[in-house]
Amino acid sequence: MQSEPKASLVGEEYEVEVGPVAHGGHCIARTGEGQVLFVRHALPGERVVARVTEGEEGARFLRADAVRVLDASKDRVEAPCPFAGPGKCGGCDWQHAAPGAQRRLKAEVITEQFARLAGLTPEAAGWDGTVEPAPGDKVARGEVPAWRTRVQYAVDEQGRPGLRRHRSHEVEPVDHCLIAAPGVTELGVEKREWPQIATVEAIAATGSSDRQVVLTPRPGGRLPIVELDRPVSVLRVSESRGRERTRLVHRVHGRPFVRERAAGRTWRVGEAGFWQVHPKAADVLVEAVMQGLMPRQGETALDLYCGVGLFAGAIAERVGERGAVLGIESNKRSVEDARHNLQDLERVRVEHGKVEQVLPRTGITEADLIVLDPPRAGAGKETVTRLAALDARRIAYVACDPAALARDLKYFREEGYSPRRTRAFDLFPVTHHVECVAVLEPTREGR
Repeated sequence: MQSEPKASLVGEEYEVEVGPVAHGGHCIARTGEGQVLFVRHALPGERVVARVTEGEEGARFLRADAVRVLDASKDRVEAPCPFAGPGKCGGCDWQHAAPGAQRRLKAEVITEQFARLAGLTPEAAGWDGTVEPAPGDKVARGEVPAWRTRVQYAVDEQGRPGLRRHRSHEVEPVDHCLIAAPGVTELGVEKREWPQIATVEAIAATGSSDRQVVLTPRPGGRLPIVELDRPVSVLRVSESRGRERTRLVHRVHGRPFVRERAAGRTWRVGEAGFWQVHPKAADVLVEAVMQGLMPRQGETALDLYCGVGLFAGAIAERVGERGAVLGIESNKRSVEDARHNLQDLERVRVEHGKVEQVLPRTGITEADLIVLDPPRAGAGKETVTRLAALDARRIAYVACDPAALARDLKYFREEGYSPRRTRAFDLFPVTHHVECVAVLEPTREGR
């Protein structure tokens, strides 16, 4: 016997008291019937009218937007971007919060994730409870820093560039993204129409004048002649035909890579290669990792999920000719770039493949230092167990998701490693994202 379909609550409005911030760029509230609401565009302590955007009767929780603020928080500001707000661009979560309040909200999320998933207080994690702004990012109340050096614009059916709405494929056309770095804005992508194109990714390298656009045509679409406001290299994305579709990137004109500058070196980064989007992020993270690991001459190190070799290069210069560094990376193009970037460092080797598959094949049974910068999902229990068995004196874990970091810290504690110091950095201003660096050491009782 089929059960009756549950009635959708989308469009229903509730007057609610807003509770604490939650991971994901929203706050928690409850309807009069006790149903949980995840409310965007609200701040803790406010009283708002929340309109349901997703959910049905009896669901574990509903998603909603604060469409009217009845009692505002002192941390609320008018969103400086005209495209921010309910039903509009989903790129920014905290346009309506003062800069200092944004960092406090992120700190509350980290604290909650550490406690719930790792059983750690800030003190036990070696964290002072603050989220540090990136150098140069302190702005006045009601302003946002222009920091994003890589912006992927979606294009609507009329050829207008824009950004996706929250949890939607719908496009919000924009004529200026406030968080786009000046090098992206000066290309003029937003001023033009892009017929037959699905997405336009604009990249402005840090430390060089390299500018690049990566175009993905719609199925059957033709590539337009690209004339932008600054010299730019152009790449085109297509899918291979066959049983397994593969993303192929073709150079149209210019270099197939950009040159980034960080940690005293120049880095070649090809399309689809990972590079931090904040212009100061690479230097900030290298400094935090090196201060945590304190590499010594002659030591051996692993750089896992190494990308184009950023941390491997910094460590190699410190362990010297008697030391050795092994990098492992799953993206083939990034491996090629890493080998190119580190070719002057003879004691560095970079292997291609997934960490959980390549590391066992290397035959490595010990290492002095380990740095890992896994994807958003984290490293996972199996990889953590294998790393702990290498008896490293210090491990630096770079994380873009506090929930994944907390889960993996729990696994490390079970294997005898605990955080000695943790730092958090606001490298994604106005969004809910935050970067953390945790430095772990063996615990006496565990090893």
